[in-house]
Amino acid sequence: MNRKISRFLVDILLYGFLIVISLYMILPFVWMISSSLKPESEIFSIPPVLISKNMTLSAYTTVIVDGNILRILLNTFIVAASATIARLFFCSLGGFGFAKYKFIGKGPLFGILVATLVVPFSVTLIPLFVIMARLKWTNTFLPLIIPGAASAFGIFFMRQYISTINSELLDSARIDGAGEFTIFWRIIVPIVTPGMTSLGLIFFMGSWNDFLWPLVILKKPDLFTLPIAINQMIQSMIGRPVYSQQMAAAVISIIPLLIIFLVFQRRFVEGITAGAVKG
Repeated sequence: MNRKISRFLVDILLYGFLIVISLYMILPFVWMISSSLKPESEIFSIPPVLISKNMTLSAYTTVIVDGNILRILLNTFIVAASATIARLFFCSLGGFGFAKYKFIGKGPLFGILVATLVVPFSVTLIPLFVIMARLKWTNTFLPLIIPGAASAFGIFFMRQYISTINSELLDSARIDGAGEFTIFWRIIVPIVTPGMTSLGLIFFMGSWNDFLWPLVILKKPDLFTLPIAINQMIQSMIGRPVYSQQMAAAVISIIPLLIIFLVFQRRFVEGITAGAVKG
């Protein structure tokens, strides 16, 4: 009985702690949504008011109509979706090569690939920009999609996942006359779909929230992605900030990510846990 009581008390403390941490993490998002619906005069009112009696959608109307937010959302989705598809294809292909093929220098090459994970992007930013400028790719979406298509993290992730697949299955397909790409596309991809879904969500969110590289590459307002557009809006308000509009833009920027995560949440968890168990 004492053991059950002790276990019950431990569970209460544990869940209480988790609830407090969850509320701490959720509070900024709740405040952001609340501020986006308040009149400007009430955002910093004392005492603070979470739910205003004068709720308004004027900030959203201004951001959508005057801020051309729908066009910016489309730009961001095109870049994020294209970059994610390209990365999933090349990373799974590279992971397949490292997991199931033997070739000279495989170990050192994979070691170098993993070592690049510790190199900060700021080190390669200028050389990469020079290459993009010489290719005349600046002010296009190509630099946001192609250079990152072969992600070291993605190749490492897929290599670990594909390594768990029984090689005898691939040998049987070869005996039946299947080519290497057919084996990859018809056998490997369906098996590792949960892992690709998890990796795809990580890539999509990273591309959606990317700020520095698009800021360097894109100068035309018609090509701006959400992080740049929100930054430009904040910069234009220096000296006269309209916080309700800033919060409204931030809310709009996270809605697509929230929807995508909720749709693929089960597959995301399956992919991560399956990779952890199999690895």
